[in-house]
Amino acid sequence: MSTALITSFYEAFSRRDAEAMAACYADDVRFSDPVFTDLRGERAKDMWRMLCERGKDLEITFHDVKVDGARGSARWEARYTFGATGNRVHNVVDASFVFADGKVVEHVDSFDLRRWCGMALGITGKLLGWTPLLQGAVRRKGAAGLDAWIAKRGR
Repeated sequence: MSTALITSFYEAFSRRDAEAMAACYADDVRFSDPVFTDLRGERAKDMWRMLCERGKDLEITFHDVKVDGARGSARWEARYTFGATGNRVHNVVDASFVFADGKVVEHVDSFDLRRWCGMALGITGKLLGWTPLLQGAVRRKGAAGLDAWIAKRGR
């Protein structure tokens, strides 16, 4: 069942079907990654809604789906144009999941934020992507973007 849940999640992501992705999550899901460090419930689901809406040329692939009881993992890759700079990004992500009652209750994505900064932000990201200052700025900008996206929808 949980292998099918992970597969459904990423198949929906590859179609940019955020509602199908959100349906895989429990109401009180917890999500984190190097940019969005602690999202819960609807805010986590809204992050995927925002990314699917904005990702006009987003291409998703996934593989190595594994499940062991109430835990699972997968590796997924995203290729897209980063809107703020127009730079192409190829992000490789390791995902881990915790399941309960047929839903994802915890989802943690891990990727190299320094590498991502270099691709997305160009020379500034390549030179400073390792610094806490730039990484903190990326996190603040991500949170502000999500806040604005949610506010625009009256949530």
